[in-house]
Amino acid sequence: MDTKIKVIGVIPARYQSTRFTHKLLHNLKGKPLLQWSWQAANKASLLDELIIACDHPEVAKVAEKFGARVVMTSPEQPSGTDRIAEAVSGLDVGIVVNIQADEPLIHPSVIDGLVNEMLSDRSILMATAKTKIDTDHEINNPNAVKVICDKDGWAIYFSRYPIPYYRGQDEPKNYYKHLGIYAYTKDFLYTFKNLGPSSLEKAEKLEQLRVIEAGYKIKVIQTQFNSWGVDTQEDLEQIEKILADQDN
Repeated sequence: MDTKIKVIGVIPARYQSTRFTHKLLHNLKGKPLLQWSWQAANKASLLDELIIACDHPEVAKVAEKFGARVVMTSPEQPSGTDRIAEAVSGLDVGIVVNIQADEPLIHPSVIDGLVNEMLSDRSILMATAKTKIDTDHEINNPNAVKVICDKDGWAIYFSRYPIPYYRGQDEPKNYYKHLGIYAYTKDFLYTFKNLGPSSLEKAEKLEQLRVIEAGYKIKVIQTQFNSWGVDTQEDLEQIEKILADQDN
């Protein structure tokens, strides 16, 4: 009989932010931004556990107040991946889902879709998600990362530039946005962390490119749900407008 694989969702929450100071604690319609992201992820049905991996007592205090399980990690961790690796190092889990702390509109079905893909095919070491882009703004926005895949849904490349390049201007154009959420086996999480930055990763400033450049494969599922990160005060205001529209 197959032993049930334990699945844990981890939200890496860094106190400092280069472009938007302490953004995770900023108020969004009466709640801190971090709480919105946690509540959305908490609706996923296939997570056995959800934790916030933080680096500062103030973040821990806020997260515990709204009911989250918190794991303290070193403030010296260079990335969210490293923070997650530290947080789950002593935990008996099979699949780890990396959920962005600054994406309050992440849909729980995206999380469940990734987990389901990993559970259905045990050969998958890492999975992520994409959604079709339908605005010129996102096509041309370098902060909206684009992804192209092969016929079986394995990632070929990720880029901040619009890919593919359509030489024939009259042909239908399909662009897909990469959503910044990942699922990995726990073992591969440490392989990923230990690969070290690659040349493509340094060029595009996209951590997932080290996986492809090292010869590993990333499975990509498609979803109809978009998600947006908050990097500036303007981003937060835009998210607030979207939430207001949903309420109406």
